[in-house]
Amino acid sequence: MRFRPALCLLLAASLVAAACGSTATSVTESDESATTTTSAAPATNDDDGGVTALATSIDVDAIFAADLSDCTPAPTGDPIRIGMVMDFSDAAGFVDQPGSEVVPYVASLANCVGGINGRPVEVEVREAGDDSSLATQELIDWGAHFFIGPPFADAILPMQQTGGGQYAIFAAASTEPTLADAENNTFLVTFDDNAQSIASARYALSQGLTRAIIFTEGTGVPYSGVNPDAFKEAFTLRGGEIVSEHTYVWFSDTDFSSQVNEIAAVATGDEVFFSAGAAFQITALRAQLEGQGLNNITYMGTDAMDATGISFDPGGEGMIHTPHTLLVEGSTLEAVLADSGTLESDAPGFMPLYIDSMFLGIQSMLDCRCDEPADIAESVKVIFNFVGLSGDITYLGTNGIPLKDVPIVQVQDGKNVLLTSMN
Repeated sequence: MRFRPALCLLLAASLVAAACGSTATSVTESDESATTTTSAAPATNDDDGGVTALATSIDVDAIFAADLSDCTPAPTGDPIRIGMVMDFSDAAGFVDQPGSEVVPYVASLANCVGGINGRPVEVEVREAGDDSSLATQELIDWGAHFFIGPPFADAILPMQQTGGGQYAIFAAASTEPTLADAENNTFLVTFDDNAQSIASARYALSQGLTRAIIFTEGTGVPYSGVNPDAFKEAFTLRGGEIVSEHTYVWFSDTDFSSQVNEIAAVATGDEVFFSAGAAFQITALRAQLEGQGLNNITYMGTDAMDATGISFDPGGEGMIHTPHTLLVEGSTLEAVLADSGTLESDAPGFMPLYIDSMFLGIQSMLDCRCDEPADIAESVKVIFNFVGLSGDITYLGTNGIPLKDVPIVQVQDGKNVLLTSMN
């Protein structure tokens, strides 16, 4: 089963042209074929007085097309070193464990086609455990240029302190808005809780759903309360009405008899339900509400639904949620995840966030043509329209939460189907 505990886990163009000077490359998942977007490579003098073109973007298509049984000669330049401090506990292991596997695999693909500008990509993984600062220091001593970190502040903050705030840290799977901190060079790679919940509220209203039922763990409670808070504010600000609100224990409760009785007394059956609950909780609630004859409620949730297997639960049919990526059957990305052994993980839709973290750090090194961690981190801050595997990413003008579209999907015949993307 895919139900695992998780604490989930998110300027003018003229200025950008001067600051960045490049765009990223990506595999377009809407089509089976891969497409690459590159910009003109600046010319520099080589040691022999000739002219050598330096790539200004990562050729993801070439990397993903690599055949590990038939590689080009190994790159011999100075290595690009990526440190991964990962949380393998029950709280985050469902994403960080496969994430720690997919990044080294993609690095091996990059090295197979000659590395990045002739530089090999090296990845070292350390488990955060009870002391992420020790893991961080070991990777600093190893020579890490930047870090990919776990989703929670209790591990990220010691990483910041150990690195003196000089190293870029990508919290790959996190949607925690307070975790982003551009001043200390910590960046989310996806949308945050506020963005996904506001997008959900806007979508519900666009469908004529003006009455809402909310489940929350309490105002201000990270994730399980923050998401409903944001939904409520956006929903009511735009004219919606909260007709019923209830507390529950996140990732625990499945008996909602008392809440169902209260809902049945006020609901007319045309409401939208919203929470940050796990898939198994929302499907259990749905069964109990339908037992009361409330068969037409629209169910909406957050990325927790995707992380806990909503598309694999027969009770999830028709439910709407906000995953980070849609893996297209037969796509190049799906093939890469399959070859890396992470497609069958509990949360394969999160894996592009880890790959994007690696590519964002490398792209920043290409943009600044630098190896100093502090300079790399500064380069991250001016990333604009980076075309990632998980969507376009902009950090310029933000506090480390990327400007990024939120996909709204519905479970149809056991698959996530894109309804729209909310800016």
